[in-house]
Formats: sequence, structure tokens, C-alpha cells
Amino acid sequence: MKDFELFMSQLQETNQTLDFFCDFDKISQNVEDIKLSLCMLNSLIGSTDMRKSVETIWNRDKSAFNVMDILIAVRSEGKKKVLDSLGRCVVLDSLFESVDGVMEFLENTGLAEIFQSNKIKDLVDYVFGIETGLDTNARKNRSGHVMEGMVAHILDRHNITYRQEVYSSEWSEITKVLGDDEKRFDFVIETKDKTYLLEVNFYSGGGSKLNEVARSYSDIAPKINSVSGFEFVWITDGVGWKSAKNKLQEAYSIIPSIYNLTDIVDFIKEVRFSRHDK
Repeated sequence: MKDFELFMSQLQETNQTLDFFCDFDKISQNVEDIKLSLCMLNSLIGSTDMRKSVETIWNRDKSAFNVMDILIAVRSEGKKKVLDSLGRCVVLDSLFESVDGVMEFLENTGLAEIFQSNKIKDLVDYVFGIETGLDTNARKNRSGHVMEGMVAHILDRHNITYRQEVYSSEWSEITKVLGDDEKRFDFVIETKDKTYLLEVNFYSGGGSKLNEVARSYSDIAPKINSVSGFEFVWITDGVGWKSAKNKLQEAYSIIPSIYNLTDIVDFIKEVRFSRHDK
């Protein structure tokens, strides 16, 4: 018998290990990709004649200025728009297409003063710090990946074969019940008797997304479970659900297979039984 209050009492505060906070491999690669340009721009540091220094770099390799958006912690990639000195709405990157534009960028962002006063010693180290800061924005997505990694580790430990990131279009009967919206499942476990389609997530904080997720899964689970040989499984955890308890309880009554990181052992037992393990 499923016990919702027990399920709620088992929810964990966090799934974050120390390697969650910064992806230094990605940060290092991002810096390495623009390191040569940053080294050229280093000549602006301590310059007494900023325009002359800019012109020297421009005449040697004007593409070095294309990386300057990162100096103000922005990844524009030709999309970020700003108001220039004349009040016109322009794409940020367009300022890097002329010496005048580069000077406007340096002066109006305050970077010219920062460079000339030697408050920055090396742009490579400076950008490494910026990349580390920007990487914190990726933590929200990383939390989901951490949860997927934890579930994968549990399945591996119990010698359960699985596939990850599998689309619903693989099965015509599932496509038929789900309609035109293609669904990607975090895990698929196939046994002799049944194919389990798994969604995995973790919420340490509340928010409207939790209600949306619960509603969505409450909608698709009965459709998938109506197809012979298929079962929808939702593995979720995190004390964030306490802020959306009612919606989760509603989903809990609709979806037969909801597990957290504590009672996932019950799902492991079911898979083994379906697989006819002894």
C-alpha cells in the first residue's frame, strides 16, 4: 500500500555534492577558447593612450575584440542589444566592428578606467573568474543532471540495464496515445514483461514549475499505462515538494509508480521480478 505521508517524510534537503557548484572543466575550456585574444587585449592594461593601444591591436588582429562582451560578464553571441551613445538600439557585438565602437564600449562600460588604473592584472585570470560566476547560472539545470547521475548509479549498482534520453517516437503505440507531442524520457528499462519509461527530477526549492510537472505527469502516466507492456515511472525527490504538496499528492493518487531516493529500492525489486531475477 502506498503511503504518501511516508513518501513526504523521506524527501531529502539536497542532492548536491561538492562537484555540483562549479564545472571547472567547462570553465577552463571556455577560457582556453579565447585565451589568445585575451592575451592580446592584455596590452590595454596600464595604457596611457587607450585609443592608440586599441589601434595597435586592431591593425594586428581586429578579431581579438570580438571576445570583449565576456569582460562585462555577457554572452551576447550577436543577440544582446544595448543603447549606444546616440541612444540608438544596436547589437552589442556591432560595437566591435570599428575602433570608434571599441572605444565607446571601453569608455561607457567603465573598462577603460579599470584598465588604465591597473585594477586588473591579467585578463585570462579575470575571465576565469567571470566564467566561474556565470557557471553558477547553470546550477539549476545541473541539479537535474545530478539526480539523473544518482539514479544511473543506483541502477548500475543493481546491474539493471537501461538507456538514457530516449524519445517516445521509438514506439508507435506510445506515440498514438501521447499525440503529436514527442516526449523524451530520462531512462528506459526494458525487461521480458515490461518497458519502463522513467522521468527523474529533484527540487530543493519551490516554484510554479513543480505544479506544472505534477500536472504534466498526471496527464501522460495514465495514457502510457494504458498501453500493454508499458509503465510510466516517476522518480523525484527534494523538500521543494513541500510547497506543492497538494499537487504532488494528487499525482501520487493517479500515478502508481512514484518513487524517491529512499523507496527506489521498491522499484528495483519490481524490475528484478519483471526480469525474473532470483
